[in-house]
Amino acid sequence: MHVRNPIWLQKVGAPGAESFAILFAIESFSRSMLAAVIPLQALDLLGDARSVSLLFFAVSWIGLAGSFVVPWLIRQSARRYVYSFGAALIVLAGGLMAQDTLSGQTAGMMARVLGTVILTICINLYVMDNIARREITRIEPKRMFYSAGAWTLGPFLGVYLRSEISDWAPYAVASASALIMLFYFWFLRLTDRPSFAGVADRAPSPVSNLKRFAAQPRLVLAWIIAIGRNFWWSIFFIYTPIFAVQSGLGEIVGGLIVSVGSSFLFTIPLFGWLARKFGLRRMITAGGGIAGLVTIVAALSAGLPWAAVVLLLVAALAMIAVDSAGNAPFMLSVKPGERSEMTAVFNTYRDVAEMSSPGLFSVLLRVFDLPIVFVTGGAIMLAVAGLSRRMHRRLGVVNPSQSRALTPKRT
Repeated sequence: MHVRNPIWLQKVGAPGAESFAILFAIESFSRSMLAAVIPLQALDLLGDARSVSLLFFAVSWIGLAGSFVVPWLIRQSARRYVYSFGAALIVLAGGLMAQDTLSGQTAGMMARVLGTVILTICINLYVMDNIARREITRIEPKRMFYSAGAWTLGPFLGVYLRSEISDWAPYAVASASALIMLFYFWFLRLTDRPSFAGVADRAPSPVSNLKRFAAQPRLVLAWIIAIGRNFWWSIFFIYTPIFAVQSGLGEIVGGLIVSVGSSFLFTIPLFGWLARKFGLRRMITAGGGIAGLVTIVAALSAGLPWAAVVLLLVAALAMIAVDSAGNAPFMLSVKPGERSEMTAVFNTYRDVAEMSSPGLFSVLLRVFDLPIVFVTGGAIMLAVAGLSRRMHRRLGVVNPSQSRALTPKRT
């Protein structure tokens, strides 16, 4: 007698939208546990926001360099082993930072950044290999929605465990989550597609990849938008907990603010539907513009901490409209034969954002007080909103004829 497995079990047990979303959610929980803990521990070790900025700036160079090394790693070994190496680095990072020393903090942050770069590049390649192009605008909101629970619970739980249980507790939970993620990844039995593996074997040098990427305006625009998005969230996750401590609200409130802001990810299905109906261009322009204006007003209200907190949360909600696009602007524009190389270049957006924000603020905070951070973040998002108007008007709209019109020509 043949027994059919439930449909949901079939979906989570095989490569597809559901399984990728779950994998992303587990990874998100591992990272979210430390989102507010790392800047707070760095503040304890270093003493001021400017020094914390310098530390984040130095560490971010590792991620940027790693973005160009990952394609070489994929050519030298199967992608599943590279992904596993990235997961192992996340586990190691927790153990290093749990030592609560400056050297352990620095080494752990480096391992975490490099591991995140590896996981991001590999999973994006797996998504593009296994998900039909017309479904990409659906899977990105789904991935973000599945991670909403992780980002809602993780930041507050991490700070709570640090304050009430032990300094090492959040790192232990984060490392355990990374191990669960690795187990589920191998359970899915993901394999590389031979058609793209052959292209990867002929990949040119990183400099050639950069030139090829720069020659495609749609890819460059998607990269700039992604940088602006991550720049703002980098500010929110690093400097909002510091603002809470310095304004007298306390560490736990700082973690709670980050969790509440992240909880807006549950609105992703709504924004995802709006993006498919009206296009990514309008969603990114409107969301970025509102987030930029409100963030600047929040900075001007820093003398009233709770008012500033409310405004920052409003800005976070507007940023979800931008996040609902995910990496779809890039995935819809990249040519299939260049996915591995162009994905490696595109994913430098995370490192550029995480490098430029603390690097810039390590200079500005020598002259200005902490609110300058939020003024700058607001201005960046206003600039992103303006640039996003250059996107194709129908990008992301669900319409088969429009989808064919937007498909890049092969060269």
